[in-house]
Amino acid sequence: MKIVDLTHMIDEKMPVFPGTEPPKIIQKNTIEKDGFAEKLLTMYSHTGTHIDAPAHMIEDGNSLCDFSVEKFIGRGVVIPLKSENLIGLKYLKKFETQIKKASFVLFYSGWDDFWGRKEYFNGFPSLSIEAARYLVEFDLKGIGIDAVSIDPMESENFDIHHILLKKDLIIIENLKNLKDLINKKFELYITPLKIKGLDGSPVRALAKIL
Repeated sequence: MKIVDLTHMIDEKMPVFPGTEPPKIIQKNTIEKDGFAEKLLTMYSHTGTHIDAPAHMIEDGNSLCDFSVEKFIGRGVVIPLKSENLIGLKYLKKFETQIKKASFVLFYSGWDDFWGRKEYFNGFPSLSIEAARYLVEFDLKGIGIDAVSIDPMESENFDIHHILLKKDLIIIENLKNLKDLINKKFELYITPLKIKGLDGSPVRALAKIL
């Protein structure tokens, strides 16, 4: 059995979405002083490799704890992207057979190679509106990408988020190592923290190759 880790490390110097704050990891107790070690973690709910719930952008949308745990586990397919910035409908239709068999569609752009560099926040591929509307017609649990957003960085209305989240799909962003899953059959595990009312959560995203 082979497991592929799809998760970026969380630390205080990691890249975060522009306008938010990086996490703070404070050593509050030590073994030397207190007999036990414990850290205080302060971070946004969309830090690092994370899930967006409908409540992230949809008024009265489901939070992560509104879903059963089965929502976060399922067969995945990785779609490798070309150099174009927009993931179009015509290109997606080439993978229709694989999409029909999947619970999660993950897009490999190679953008995780730019993690920690300024290039990470510009020029990454994103879904077209037509492609997003096409995907919500399938029986999917979620859509993921190895970039900071499924919408273009310059987006003001986050149209793609709205199309997906209104259909109760979850969105996984800031994935890594998707290249290792191209043309592979795998089970995806992206279980979030179980905190009441969460609009999103960092996850330890894993893929078990079948």
